[in-house]
Amino acid sequence: QVQLVESGGGLVQPGGSLRLSCVASRIIFSGNTMGWYRQAPGKQRELVAAVSSGGSTHYADSVKGRFTISRDNAKNTVYLQMNSLKPEDTAVYYCNRAPTVAGGSWGQGTQVTVIS
Repeated sequence: QVQLVESGGGLVQPGGSLRLSCVASRIIFSGNTMGWYRQAPGKQRELVAAVSSGGSTHYADSVKGRFTISRDNAKNTVYLQMNSLKPEDTAVYYCNRAPTVAGGSWGQGTQVTVIS
């Protein structure tokens, strides 16, 4: 069964930190590059960070130096440590394979709100 369950979002002040977690079904996770995506109101979903099955990472310029992606292959889990959060980081965050599969499933996402 295809499943993606994101958690860890919340309300935080600028400069604060959050750690997101995503448990994925094995068919999605195993051997695949996994990514964290986000979608802000009125904007398209964008990839912010990705980690390969071997641990190589990639970050969007907007989060480089502030966000850290990691994975635990034994737990089919991918994490996103977000530090120095800014109001423009406010979005619903999703995990999925990177790149995604056309017509593939998405989880419910987790809301991150950065506000003074």
